[in-house]
Amino acid sequence: MPTQEQVIKFCHENSIIDFLQVEIVPTPDGCVRLELDVKPQHSNPYEILHGGVLTTMADTAMGAACLMKNKKVVTVSITLEFMHAVPMNSRIIADARILHEGRQIFICECDLIDSTGNLYAKAHATFFAISNLED
Repeated sequence: MPTQEQVIKFCHENSIIDFLQVEIVPTPDGCVRLELDVKPQHSNPYEILHGGVLTTMADTAMGAACLMKNKKVVTVSITLEFMHAVPMNSRIIADARILHEGRQIFICECDLIDSTGNLYAKAHATFFAISNLED
């Protein structure tokens, strides 16, 4: 199985993550999560975090969860439910987990929370495994 360092390196090969200034953070359980300090460049015209940023974070966090299982995946479908607007200067965390791991199909979910645990959005996605990470 891949190490946290290998997954973090692979996630940084996705240029949108570095463009958005998202951090890939190792977790004590051996996985990773995504974190972002919300700044004005991440906002929509209403001066709240753009939903596309949350979607990108959730998609990448769930893909990273699959990478921890040694699977490179592509997104088949993704849905998000937005509960609250994320204000500027918040720290948002994408915490993903695998609900189903098949040979080629993974079903995941991701909570998008702040540093105190307030839930702002929840994502669900289906992924298709295209290869092993170490291939």
